[in-house]
Parts: sequence; structure tokens; C-alpha cells
Amino acid sequence: MNPIGAAIIGCGAIAPLHARAIASIDDARLLAVVDSDPVQAAQSAQNYGCEALTDYKELLERADIGIVHLCTPHHLHAGMAVELLKAGKHVLTEKPVALDVPSARLMQAAADQAAGQLGVVFQNRYNDPSVRIKEMIDSGDLGALICMKGVVTWTRSDDYYKNSSWRGRWATEGGGVLINQTIHTLDLLQWFGGEISFVKGSVTTDVLNEVIEVEDSAHACISFKNNVRGLFYGTNAYVVNSPVELELVFEQGTLLQRRDSLYLWKDGQETLLSEPATGSTGGKSYWGTGHSRLIHDFYAHICDGRKFWIDAAEGIKALELIEGIYKSSAGRTGLTAGQYV
Repeated sequence: MNPIGAAIIGCGAIAPLHARAIASIDDARLLAVVDSDPVQAAQSAQNYGCEALTDYKELLERADIGIVHLCTPHHLHAGMAVELLKAGKHVLTEKPVALDVPSARLMQAAADQAAGQLGVVFQNRYNDPSVRIKEMIDSGDLGALICMKGVVTWTRSDDYYKNSSWRGRWATEGGGVLINQTIHTLDLLQWFGGEISFVKGSVTTDVLNEVIEVEDSAHACISFKNNVRGLFYGTNAYVVNSPVELELVFEQGTLLQRRDSLYLWKDGQETLLSEPATGSTGGKSYWGTGHSRLIHDFYAHICDGRKFWIDAAEGIKALELIEGIYKSSAGRTGLTAGQYV
């Protein structure tokens, strides 16, 4: 079988992780990179030994390219994905699946009608602690899950936003810390907890109010239909990027993720269950090691003709939760799932 031809649209910070993952897949070849900046496209193409393009529409008629990775700003995901799906391509998009829920539903409808698949990069689901937590929830070994919390305290400088044409703006980023930095933690909370029944949250701009028009900090109380309660806090207003903290309290023990390690607290003793993977991923340490695993799994599903499990519908769940927090904050009231979906 000939290797699957791949292309990456968007040659920014996240693209190298995709390129390295593709290079490590025996049945895949990166044939082209696309960026509207010709210098950046050429530099990336030189790095990866492939063709440089400046217009993604050139991919639509390319029979040699079967999978396209979207590493573009949020507001470009939906339009590009719909066109590529209609052209018969498989699409793997970085998070969020789209700028907002209506745009994501257009992508979902296009995927439902297409021969190709649409996958969403929620790579934290592939990190070792996440996998172990999900296994322990599903097994019931610790009894029922009672409550959980997720805390993300990171930093983003003025220059991070000033040097970008799309970050920090509602029209192009779709929000702030919620939709860009903490969406992975919110996705994990909803993945662990299941169907959401109620959310009450608030957003604020504590430090970057003179730089961005979106929020830099947010909190939420999330109730799930199985009576689990989740608390969330996220901010870009800290001074360092701290490791994401998770705590899940069960009837017979507590799981704690600290410094990317997972611990079990039970019967007065703490046991180490999972340590961070060794070796550099080439990205920021808090991105985790799941990127390569997810990309390998997406390609395996495509090659085997199986449906990839993190599809548009899965991507929309975190986006709906985020929109629920925004609406709750704006109305200063809690909302049932039916009121914000």
C-alpha cells in the first residue's frame, strides 16, 4: 500500500509536533505545508523536506494528499474543514474544533456527508494520567465518583498577544483562556464526568485588560447528571506556567494529578500510579505527550477504515461547556444544559 500523503495548514508553534508525528508513521508522508506567509511556508518546507504552498485551496484538487492537518487560528477551522471534507480529504484539526458551536455544527454536518473523517486534537485524553483516570472511573474499582476539580494557572505576556494578529479577539480567537489554554482541562472534566446538567461560571480580565478584549481568568461550578460536582479555575494571569492540577474524589479513594504524575490516596497512604513520560516532545512541557499518540491513532483509524472516536461531536462538548460559562457569566446566573446548548 502506498503511504498516505499528508499536508499541514498553518506553520505556527504547534505545526512541528504534527510534522514530527507524521514523520514517525511508516504509512504516511508529509508532502506539503501551507502558510499565507511565504517565508514561513518556505522555511517549514525546508525543515520537513516537502513542498511549500501559500494557498490551501491548492490542496483541494491534489489526489496525492489524503489527510490535512489544520494548525490555523480558530476562526479559519470551519471554512477550511468544510471545503476539505467536500473535496474528499480526511481532516485533523487542532482545538477548538471551531470558533463557536454553530460553526462546529457546520463541520459536523459536512463530516456526516463526507467520505473523509474529521478528527479533533484533544491530546490530553492520551496522556498517561488521563488514560489511567478514565480506566479507574469506568472500572468502578474506587466506587462512584463524587466530585472533581481542575486548576490551570498559566501565564501569557502582553507580547504573546501583541505579536499575534488573531489572539485576544472575539472574532478570531473566540474567547480567551477558556477556549485556548484551558479547553483541554474542561474537555477532561466533561469526559470524566459525563453529561452536564448545570453550569454556573464567571469570567474576568484581571491583568491583561489593556491588551486583550477577551477574558484572562475564569471559574465554573459544573453539575453532572450522575450527581458528580466539578469545580474549575483557569487563568493566564499567573507569573509562571504551573502544571495542571486534577483531583477526583471517589467513595473509596482520591486520584490526584500533580506535576504530571498521578497518585492514589487511599486508606491513609499515597501510591504513585503514573509518572511523566521521559524525553522531549519538542513542544511545551505542559502540552503533554499525547500529541504524537493521538496523531498515530488517527492515522491507524483511517488506514483500518474505523471511525475515529474524537470527532466533531466530541469536540463540540467542550465548546458547549465554554459557551455555557460565558452565558452564565454574562447573565450572572446558573444555567441548565438546555439553556446554553
